[in-house]
This record gives sequence, C-alpha cells and structure tokens, in this order.
Amino acid sequence: MSKTEHPLQALASYLPDNSFEQVAYFLQHYKVHLTITRQRQSVLGDYRNAVNGKNHRISVNGNLNKYAFLITLLHELAHLLAFEQYGHRIQAHGREWKSMYSGLLKDFIARKIFPPDVEQALHAAVQNPAASSCAEDGLMRVLYRYDEKKNDTVLLEDVAKGACFITKDGRIFKKGEQLRKRFRCIEKDTGLVYLISPLYEVKLID
Repeated sequence: MSKTEHPLQALASYLPDNSFEQVAYFLQHYKVHLTITRQRQSVLGDYRNAVNGKNHRISVNGNLNKYAFLITLLHELAHLLAFEQYGHRIQAHGREWKSMYSGLLKDFIARKIFPPDVEQALHAAVQNPAASSCAEDGLMRVLYRYDEKKNDTVLLEDVAKGACFITKDGRIFKKGEQLRKRFRCIEKDTGLVYLISPLYEVKLID
C-alpha cells in the first residue's frame, strides 16, 4: 500500500515542535481524512473536497522533513478553507486560496515554529504564494537544508557544467547551460534534451 492513515498522535512525529495542537484542531474541526504517502515525484500533497457524505481528504508525502511537511499540509488546508467558504466558484490557486494560505502561514510564523532561515523564506512566500511550494525556489532551497542527506546526493545547481549525473529513476544526463530558470541537460542514452529544475536532487557520477 502506498498510503497509510495516521491517527492524530502518530501525526505529531511528522510535525515541528509546537505545531501539533493547532494542526490537530483543523483536522478534527473539519473532519479531515489525512493520509501520509510514499514519495511522489510530481506533488508533495493533495486535497479532495468533501462529497457524497465523505470527509475532506488530504494526503502529504511522508518523506518530507518536518518543516516541509507542515508547509505542505498548510497548503492543502488552505484549499479546504477556500472550499468551505467559496465552494467550486473559484480557481484552485486563485486569490481566495492565496488569502487563506497566507493567513495560515502568518499564523504559524507568529508561533515561532520555524528556524530563522525558513521563517525568512516564508515571509517572502506570504506576499504572493505559488501554486506549489515546489515552484518557490527560495523556499525549496532553504527547506532542502533540513532534509536527511543521502550519500553523494546534491542539487543540480551544484553540479558543474559538463558533468554527468544520475536521476532518481536511474537515467544518466550531462549538464548543460542554464536557460532562464532551468538547466539544459542531455540524456546520455537517447540524446534527448530536458530542461531540469536547479533544485532537482541528483547523484554525481565519477
């Protein structure tokens, strides 16, 4: 099974200190069915609104560090709050969602839960939240510092131009020049060109 439902007390181990009680309030008050999943490449979290008598459903990747886990959970809770107030009449990441998400972030920032570098990055994110925390390079770069590091794993932006690296799915690439926000990388086996985020986690090849 890729998903596991976690009782509230077990959830505390995924969260930073002093954040559990407020998170538990939201989950209980809105009757949220929370699942913690294995790592997903395309999303960090997901929200499904209550329908046909079923509860609101939120999932969050369980491999995230505690600060990234909380931020992702707040992102999804903002969808819930926006749905509760506006229903389906709004865009998924429109101004109503941004307002809810900014409000949640400000509340948790005020609780002094985050270390100073994460707090500073969140202050910037509050001004105009992105549709995904994955899209906020500054925030992702800071959160990466708190990940449990794997042997010889680095961010693509730290790989030298012309060097080869291997991705999580086992493909080998050669790093090229930067085009706007992404790096032009050539897959060794096929010669195909891919534009890859500078914050993508890769392994160097000797």
